Amino acid sequence: MPDAEIHFLVKDKFLSVVEHNPYIDKIHVLAHSWELMIEELKTEEYDYIIDLHHNVKTVRIKRALRKKSFSFYKLNIQKYFLTAFKINLLPKIHIVDRYMKTVESFGVKNDGEGLDYFIGPHEIKKEDIPASHSAGYIACVIGAAHGTKRWPVRKWKEFCEKMNHPIILLGGKEDAANGNEIAAIDTVKIYNACGKFNINESADIVKRAKLVISNDTGLMHIAAAFKKPILSLWGNTVPAFGMYPYYGDSLIPNFRFQVNKLWCRPCSKIGYKKCPLGHFKCMEKIEADGVIVKVKAQL
Repeated sequence: MPDAEIHFLVKDKFLSVVEHNPYIDKIHVLAHSWELMIEELKTEEYDYIIDLHHNVKTVRIKRALRKKSFSFYKLNIQKYFLTAFKINLLPKIHIVDRYMKTVESFGVKNDGEGLDYFIGPHEIKKEDIPASHSAGYIACVIGAAHGTKRWPVRKWKEFCEKMNHPIILLGGKEDAANGNEIAAIDTVKIYNACGKFNINESADIVKRAKLVISNDTGLMHIAAAFKKPILSLWGNTVPAFGMYPYYGDSLIPNFRFQVNKLWCRPCSKIGYKKCPLGHFKCMEKIEADGVIVKVKAQL
């Protein structure tokens, strides 16, 4: 739909992810009041609503605007069966392709090019990265929103100690202390960038990396948008949810580390602060030596 005007509603904390997208004509930022936002949206007089969240709040918006809408089916019942009973009723299709079905009535087709991500004016400067890493590095995303999605620090330490290659650690401010502990092994080889850069600057670091090793988190998907080879680490979540790295039709080397046939996995579609059973086997059984073998095969 080349003549369509596209507006995007986003929470303020996620604005930076979409603010530089040239395909979006206007962004509405939800900071506080849903009531005020609904009134703002009413003035736009939309023709259609595409609802990719399909939750209580977006249903409220659709009812208030009274426009024809197309909603994403989240398959929550199927996800519940997988987490609660380990019965997989989910379709073997990536969530991106499922999102595309939401707009198929408009004749929108997947171009096979994979994801886009736009950094905008947030490219890092040469001096932002140590000179020791200027010839190339591995980006290691040690952070994640939930503890059960994070490979343990001691595993990262073992990997970084044995890996003879420059490494940059990525994560938020909450990951800085863990990053310091890991980087202390070799402060020349390992640069702790956790908490030092915003999401778009971190995305640029990912873009420049030779290879990305990541927990199941946002930077993993950004790495896929940049067509980077990815070694992904899966704890309580599983690729069967349909949210693994997406490259479209591109054949990019990538590998998913996960502990198969673990009776308690997946335990959640989102994650927990810590393993509800206390053993954390889903991450503890992913060995650093196995990751190193795959990394060396890619470099």
